[in-house]
Amino acid sequence: MRDSARRIIAGTPSMVAVLTLTAVTAWTQHAHDGSPSRGHQAAQACETEFEQVIGDGRGFGMAFAADQNGYPGPLHVLELQERLGLTADQATKVRALLHAMFAESKPKSARLLEAEARLRRLFADVTADDASVRAAVADVERARSEVRLVHLLTHLKTRDLLTDAQRRIYQEERWGR
Repeated sequence: MRDSARRIIAGTPSMVAVLTLTAVTAWTQHAHDGSPSRGHQAAQACETEFEQVIGDGRGFGMAFAADQNGYPGPLHVLELQERLGLTADQATKVRALLHAMFAESKPKSARLLEAEARLRRLFADVTADDASVRAAVADVERARSEVRLVHLLTHLKTRDLLTDAQRRIYQEERWGR
């Protein structure tokens, strides 16, 4: 992939995630056997996984742009700590960043899940109209941006704890480059 194309993709991870989810949903709605129920089951499984991961305070790919481009997250650094050769001090600091990220992210993640549930309820209760849908989507996106910022800013801090050599190893291990 050319650098300019990679930068465009990296700069728009939300759009990539939305397009991917849309494509997966469309594909699965018309499963190989033509059964739309199979597609709905796959979409429901994706939604359930999103709720579980976000509910745990994890990012569900919200920091993909950072991670892919040399700004590792603390969870993955700890998973690779032996390969990276983290010092005891680095490991302690990375664990502290991880705990701080979860502490900040969990209440914001709960707000995101609540906002998503309110949006679904508008349609389930047959009360959706132009104004209510616009307001609900704005609430969802505001909450999503708060969660995303927690994760992205933690990736910035994590990167600063690693040496250049550790960052190169991380890139190779996570992204094959």
